[in-house]
Amino acid sequence: MTDVLARSDEPTLAYGAPLYADVGGDLAVSFEFFPPKTAKMEETLWQSVATLAPLGPRFVSVTYGAGGTTRERTHATVARIARETAIPAAAHLTCVEATRDEIDAVADAYWDAGVRHIVALRGDMPEGAPYAPHPGGYENAAALVAGLRARHPFEISVSAYPECHPDSADATADLDNLKRKIDAGATRAITQFFFEADTFLRYRDAVAAAGINAEIVPGIMPVMNFAAVQRMSAMCGTAVPAWMGRLFDGLDDKPEARQLVSATLAAELCRKLYAGGVKEFHFYTLNRAELSFAICHLLGVRANT
Repeated sequence: MTDVLARSDEPTLAYGAPLYADVGGDLAVSFEFFPPKTAKMEETLWQSVATLAPLGPRFVSVTYGAGGTTRERTHATVARIARETAIPAAAHLTCVEATRDEIDAVADAYWDAGVRHIVALRGDMPEGAPYAPHPGGYENAAALVAGLRARHPFEISVSAYPECHPDSADATADLDNLKRKIDAGATRAITQFFFEADTFLRYRDAVAAAGINAEIVPGIMPVMNFAAVQRMSAMCGTAVPAWMGRLFDGLDDKPEARQLVSATLAAELCRKLYAGGVKEFHFYTLNRAELSFAICHLLGVRANT
């Protein structure tokens, strides 16, 4: 890794922020993928893994579809990463529509495949239905963490919500839920994506004030399609600032320009977080490596040689 030092003659963004991140060589990154549905998507995924692997990620995670709909594909993808690469692989696992015995069997299969890291989530019901625990299943993410911890010495990541989970009554209840997950044995929390550094930094302070002593890793979502990000943000309660809409305005049919703006914004977000003491970042790649690679490059994260 090398340093990227901001200089007074470097360009600035429209809102006056420096373009390049004045960070040191002490960053750690991780990446998230989703299991491929087609042969073409599988090819894209493995190209992305190959592109990002030289950056030396702490781990790469693979998501789990709503209602456990990608269970087999998630397992196959994670097992292959564990088998064919040197990257630590993390598998998402949810409580939805499965008994404890079924979930325990999946966890055992991951352990047998050499997977030592689970991202333990409550999960979402199919077709947007309200969450309901499965009869005989783990009732929530804290119970899932406790079950996994009792079964194998997994490293366990859980989710956190800087702008509050939509199902939580309020921010206090949301923090209480995070504390239950950490107390049950989770190693760290990875946040939902957000778009302004203060959102995360205020949340980090609130987490500490609540007596939660665990690593809180910001989740970074590079904007590949602004309209799609708006839809996702509305579903999960993430605020999209007005200035972001102005920056992407007129770029719907200009994908290359859109990527340049996206990489710049995400790198600047990470620079501000770094200035606030953040040294770990988790990138939601959507199985496209180019943006995450470019952002890491701007941050000084370079290929291990």
